[in-house]
Amino acid sequence: MKKLSLLFILFLTLNAFSQNISGVAYYESKTTVNMDEWGNREMSEEMKRQIMDRMKSYLEKTYILTFNGQESIYKEQEKLEAGPGGRGFGMMMGSFSPGAQYKNLAENQILEEREFFGKQFLINDTVTKLDWQVTKESKMIGQYLAIKATAMKPVDENDFSLARRRNRDSDSDNDDDKKEGEQAEGEKATDSTNAEPTDPWEEIEIPKTVEVTAWFTPQIPVGNGPGEYAGLPGLILELNVHRTTLLCSKIILNPKEREEIVPPSKGKGVTREEYNKIVKEKMDEMRENFRGRGGRRGGGGRRFGG
Repeated sequence: MKKLSLLFILFLTLNAFSQNISGVAYYESKTTVNMDEWGNREMSEEMKRQIMDRMKSYLEKTYILTFNGQESIYKEQEKLEAGPGGRGFGMMMGSFSPGAQYKNLAENQILEEREFFGKQFLINDTVTKLDWQVTKESKMIGQYLAIKATAMKPVDENDFSLARRRNRDSDSDNDDDKKEGEQAEGEKATDSTNAEPTDPWEEIEIPKTVEVTAWFTPQIPVGNGPGEYAGLPGLILELNVHRTTLLCSKIILNPKEREEIVPPSKGKGVTREEYNKIVKEKMDEMRENFRGRGGRRGGGGRRFGG
């Protein structure tokens, strides 16, 4: 009962004061990658370091959330690239990262720009509804008291930003005979010149659900947060999803010159279901092209978008 009473009071506060609040929040995003999990076992520590340095601009970013009581726009802060980077890698990473995201809480709408392999889309969807569980844990984030909340989020099967390497050894840790058999099969496959090439799609999996941890502050009573996340009785200051952490580093409340929140309009309008179908078809095509080339680099393949 105490927990329900606290939530009721927080939501009353949110409804009473959120209409008069506007602001800008800056979030520092950092995604970790386990190179021991993804890298080749023969890869040297120096090579791992070089790869991580090259990926840094994609794994560490700054985002800006401009918000008022019911609307927000969330964008990556533009910056100059530190180096040439890899065009192919950059295109792949960008294809699974959203562009500008607009939320209208009153109309339960989210508009999201996406660039997928050079083609622009504008996804029209509803705001993600999560079953938030508000806990008793709290901490200070800057000058704000933040309260912890958790939720389980269903993951789209095409969300490769949450991809992980498939664990094939979990059922054989205590089975010595099975290990010996697998070792013999591995040696046989290594010695065979006619072995089928490894399909990289078979080495990864997308989890069906992922735990989301949010820290929100009732001192800023707007039910908003970074990206697609919302629905808590206070602005989300910190967010942890899988390997990514978003931490609010700066807040400007009620600025004298308010930035107009304009919904994005760039790209072909599609629903979330239509966009997911496009992604799946492209990924299936890439997989078939890889198999057709025998797992080797090079070769042809249709270009996406004509």
